[in-house]
Amino acid sequence: MKGPNGENYMGQVWPGPVYFPDFLYPKTTKWWTQEVQRFHDDVPFDGMWIDMNEVSNFCSGTCTWNGVIEPDNTTCYLQCKPAQTKYDDPPFKLNHTGADEPLSYKTAAMTVKHYDGNIEYNTHNLFGISESKATKLALTTVRQKRPFVLSRSTFVGSGQYAAHWTGDNSAVWEDLAASIVTVLNAGLVGIPMVGADICGFNGETNQDLCNRWIQTGAFHPFSRAHNNIANSPKELYLWHTVTVSARKALGLKYQLLPYFYTLNYEAHTKGYPIVRPLFVAFPSDANAIAVAYQFLIGNHILVTPVLSPNTTSVVGYFPKGTWYNMFDWSSKIVSKGENFTLDAPWDVINVHVHEGTIVPMQESALTSTEVRKTPFTLVAAFASEALLSTAYGYVFLDNGEEIDMELKANKSSLVSFEAHTENGSGMLKSHVKHGEFALQEGWIVEHLVILGVGADNATSSVVVHLNKHLCSTSNVSQEGSTLHFSGLALPLGTAFELTWSLE
Repeated sequence: MKGPNGENYMGQVWPGPVYFPDFLYPKTTKWWTQEVQRFHDDVPFDGMWIDMNEVSNFCSGTCTWNGVIEPDNTTCYLQCKPAQTKYDDPPFKLNHTGADEPLSYKTAAMTVKHYDGNIEYNTHNLFGISESKATKLALTTVRQKRPFVLSRSTFVGSGQYAAHWTGDNSAVWEDLAASIVTVLNAGLVGIPMVGADICGFNGETNQDLCNRWIQTGAFHPFSRAHNNIANSPKELYLWHTVTVSARKALGLKYQLLPYFYTLNYEAHTKGYPIVRPLFVAFPSDANAIAVAYQFLIGNHILVTPVLSPNTTSVVGYFPKGTWYNMFDWSSKIVSKGENFTLDAPWDVINVHVHEGTIVPMQESALTSTEVRKTPFTLVAAFASEALLSTAYGYVFLDNGEEIDMELKANKSSLVSFEAHTENGSGMLKSHVKHGEFALQEGWIVEHLVILGVGADNATSSVVVHLNKHLCSTSNVSQEGSTLHFSGLALPLGTAFELTWSLE
């Protein structure tokens, strides 16, 4: 970017004096790719975190540098003249610091010119998305794999290029609540991979706040604890209660990785947000419109966070239907579309799955790579008080590194599931597209959990057929209205049909 006299525009950020690339200039992407290649040659890496790209500047105005490096590079030590044009100081003002500030406060001057003559005043909001676009292309070119880019600055549609975190929040309860609304709004404007700094970035956190924040943030698409370098440490293992809650919440999150990954596929192919407000999944429920601080993962998993200190219960709204507690299948809510008060001691995050869905899950592990090696569990949730009930779901599978998430022979598999139950008996079957990839990976369905199969009492026997052949019931157990099949070892890449009958 060029200053008023055609010179390269200088600012100051973490490295000290810097020039800002003009990512709107087509040739900049080629240069940026070369820079990424040089760095990758020295230090192989998988992704890039691009920060301060609003664009941020520790100085204001137009600046020169006398060649001296000061030890505190967060305080402007360039020689700067205030920007006083009508673009930098228009009639409307910003209020960053409690005083009216020009638009060029702590950013590029509004009269800085781009390659085509456009000034920063007209293009300022595009810096982050233009850098994200260039970075995605550079990483794809250098690594020949699907890139991961994390950007602080975004614009509508940035989600096709980068993930996003919501910036420098604070360690206060109000910002925990605001993180939910911010993540939901980002998803609605095309940024599905999004999350907030867990435990709060600025300010000192505390045990109660950090505990509730990880219980919430674990279920956001992008999940990261973060901290300002000036603060005391905020690692989740510093408090016993936070450690317990983190293991519990992240343990379920990792079990749900196939479900989250399939939602990423939906976001890629259809533009759906990964986490969504209730009204997206229940558009005819007028009460759902007012729900701001609960959120859905996909259309079927509801998270009801605790957002206030010293709390042991929480009120949540549940749209019509049966909702099963994902930490305790025997606990359920049957709602007509109403509020419920839920127990929420310090180690509890309320996560419920709605009737009518089949959720693909794997086993928890320390990394997503290890999760991918574990067998699958299918959880089919039926309406608990209906004589006839149906459920559907699907899972998309690939190696996670193909540049595009697309259904392609030998590269990916798509397995859909449908099930129904009537008077306690029922059927679940799968349909497979390009099953060869799933077979190659050796994925199997080991467990099947059926929720809402009948009355909440044990039956005398269960008759099971697999692909129309009578099979052993030694690995079938019933607890109330829940049936649990184990030891199935069904290849996920091959269609199957399983029926059961309660007698």
